[in-house]
Amino acid sequence: MNAAVKRVSFQGEAGAYSHQAVVEVFPGAEALPCKTFEAAIDAVREGRADHAMLPVENSTYGRVADIHQLLPHSGLHIVGEHFVRVHINLMALKGVTLDQVKEAQSHTVLLGQCRSFLKEHGIHPIVGVDTAGSAREIAELGDPSRAALASELAAEIYDLDLLARHIEDQAHNTTRFLVMAPEPEVPEQGTDPVITTFVFRVRNIPAALYKAMGGFATNGVNMTKLESYMVDGSFTATQFYADIDGHPDDPAVRRAMEELRYFTSYLEVLGSYKADPTRP
Repeated sequence: MNAAVKRVSFQGEAGAYSHQAVVEVFPGAEALPCKTFEAAIDAVREGRADHAMLPVENSTYGRVADIHQLLPHSGLHIVGEHFVRVHINLMALKGVTLDQVKEAQSHTVLLGQCRSFLKEHGIHPIVGVDTAGSAREIAELGDPSRAALASELAAEIYDLDLLARHIEDQAHNTTRFLVMAPEPEVPEQGTDPVITTFVFRVRNIPAALYKAMGGFATNGVNMTKLESYMVDGSFTATQFYADIDGHPDDPAVRRAMEELRYFTSYLEVLGSYKADPTRP
């Protein structure tokens, strides 16, 4: 990843898992919290940040809402990916012990991912706006009976004690993030594994999607993701988001994309970038 990156925007408060992704990919960069995904994108478009870190999917809960709708119109390019193992931690005020905690606050998704621990310890779940925001609220509240569920980074930022680490019910919970930049940064061909991401709409002809996908099969190009979503709230306008293994200059990828163009009314490549070494 580009070492010259100085500031990276993300959606959420300081200590969010998106913030953790920024720290892991760009350890020397300033993290810029934003209220919405749109604001994180705008920060890059307006030059207030060099890159944006956006979550695109989670192994437990699937696609992150709205992201696929935003990417094609963002004016940005995907230049990298990063996987964050979502470890959930219970944190409270300094000096508080686990047996003092009666309630735990966090985003509803995180609360649902550690039901067993909360039930075992008789802790009542409280829904908060988000994970890092819940940690901040607990620090400000000053109530020893209240705790938060968030990242270890949040505990560090808001000066909370970690009472229990890695309490999630499922051991595989992982979020995939996309690194967005104003200009494409396509890696050299033949160096590392490359992912190419694109969106498309098929032409209004019989079996158009089947025919469009045929080019990838016949050319031996592995498609690792294909998802559909509505366009402008219409039940008849469907757009597809796809990831494939391969560099755009690979002959097989080039042939497959040429065949895809024949059967599509719209096609936009969002980026070609190195696959994360930890890609599951």
